[in-house]
Amino acid sequence: MEMPQRRPGLHPAFIVVAVVFLVLLVGAGLRGAPGVLLQPLERGFGWSRTQTSLAAAVGIFLYGLMGPFAAALMQSFGIRRVVVAALVVMALATGSSVFMTQHWQLVASWGVLSGLASGCVTVVLGATIVNRWFVTRRGLMMGLLTASTATGSLIFIPLLAILAERYGWKAVVLTVAGAALALVPLVLRLLTERPSDLGVLPYGATQPSAAAPVSAHPFRVALSTLWMAAHKRDFWLLFATFFICGATTNGLVGTHMIALCGDNGIPEVRAAGLLAAMGLFDLVGTTASGWLTDRYDARKLLFMYYALRGLSLIWLPRSDFSFYSLSLFTVFYGLDWIATVPPTLRLTNEAFGDTAAPMVFGWVVAGHQIGAATAALVAGNLRTLQGNYIEAFTIAGSSGVLAAVIALSIGRRRPQLTAA
Repeated sequence: MEMPQRRPGLHPAFIVVAVVFLVLLVGAGLRGAPGVLLQPLERGFGWSRTQTSLAAAVGIFLYGLMGPFAAALMQSFGIRRVVVAALVVMALATGSSVFMTQHWQLVASWGVLSGLASGCVTVVLGATIVNRWFVTRRGLMMGLLTASTATGSLIFIPLLAILAERYGWKAVVLTVAGAALALVPLVLRLLTERPSDLGVLPYGATQPSAAAPVSAHPFRVALSTLWMAAHKRDFWLLFATFFICGATTNGLVGTHMIALCGDNGIPEVRAAGLLAAMGLFDLVGTTASGWLTDRYDARKLLFMYYALRGLSLIWLPRSDFSFYSLSLFTVFYGLDWIATVPPTLRLTNEAFGDTAAPMVFGWVVAGHQIGAATAALVAGNLRTLQGNYIEAFTIAGSSGVLAAVIALSIGRRRPQLTAA
């Protein structure tokens, strides 16, 4: 096979990464919006915390469930087509919610439709891009793309909280819809499918790589990949740790942090600022985690991330919620928010290979969002029943410590017993 000639100047892989960064950023803004909308919708429609949490949980669950199917759709129909379709549906689903008057319409728009659409623009998209466009610096690039979700929180959540306070919840949903729609022309123009389409090699490659086979049956491919992965012990260990990762981040803190602060007398805009600050620190922490993943044992990194996160969650509801306590938690937790993604992807690549890894990782991410959906719903129910979040945060923190222990077993082979 003839090797394409490398063009001088900036490698196009970085342009593709920049576009995908923006797409993931907007997807993160959409997924973070329910945390801002909980209290305004409860005040406007008289819905309970359990009802609003249900819509958030459905959206999170479908967001994760779509991951492996999105990877298969990208393989069959192309990344650009799938991303454009997802952005359009995200815009229509969220924008149409301005007309809702009943609870089922909230579940349909912000739960079902936005969950399915945003599930196509997750870290699975990042994993597909990184594996296709990079041979070296994969950990760093995955850390950067993963950090886009933090940047999405950094940009969107304070803005959305201000809009909700000043103009009501409808301004929030229209802003999210407009942001998704605005990215469609950019994706159509700059998101190139493969390096070979531009006559270049993946970044860091010295020879062309074989293209993955294209299937006309993406759902069959996704399910067959799950069947293959499910027979391996490492898949279930990765799935379990990422289930806990989702429960302790998007599901609990991402959905209920503003409401928790509200219970302790902290206004919504200020609480949203705390989440934004977490996003800023996570941008640093997750990118640094990618750099560390290229150099150190991914299992040990995961042990450290999960253990520290679990302890911080156990401590938070027992703190005095002073400026210093919340600042400490914001910095500490923010650095650790989703730093788990780069080492988890590396372990997935090592266990399943570069070709199958993006789709297997999609199923692992599905575990992440199932955990997030579970935590969002359970925490809302506990808050309704008990009037506080102490038990919810304690359970989540304890599970983080458990994930730290599980992480050390990933990739380890059990010793084989030999006959005497």
